[in-house]
Amino acid sequence: MPPNEPTDARATLRGGLPDRYLTPEDLVTMFSLPSVETVYQWRRKRIGPPGFRVGKHVRYDPTAVRAWVTEQTALDDAA
Repeated sequence: MPPNEPTDARATLRGGLPDRYLTPEDLVTMFSLPSVETVYQWRRKRIGPPGFRVGKHVRYDPTAVRAWVTEQTALDDAA
């Protein structure tokens, strides 16, 4: 990236995903979920995208979220 280009240009990465780890709030926005509690329920039940802890915060790798969506789509198509 040229040095004069603003860092906002790095805001998106492959496939329109952010160039940063996602928060539970990001997943709420991405999937139009009713609340962040839905994301936490997915995590407790181990049915959502894999997340990891950074201190007391949960974060999601955008690549892992995309892989999870692809997997869910394949399962839905197979049903």
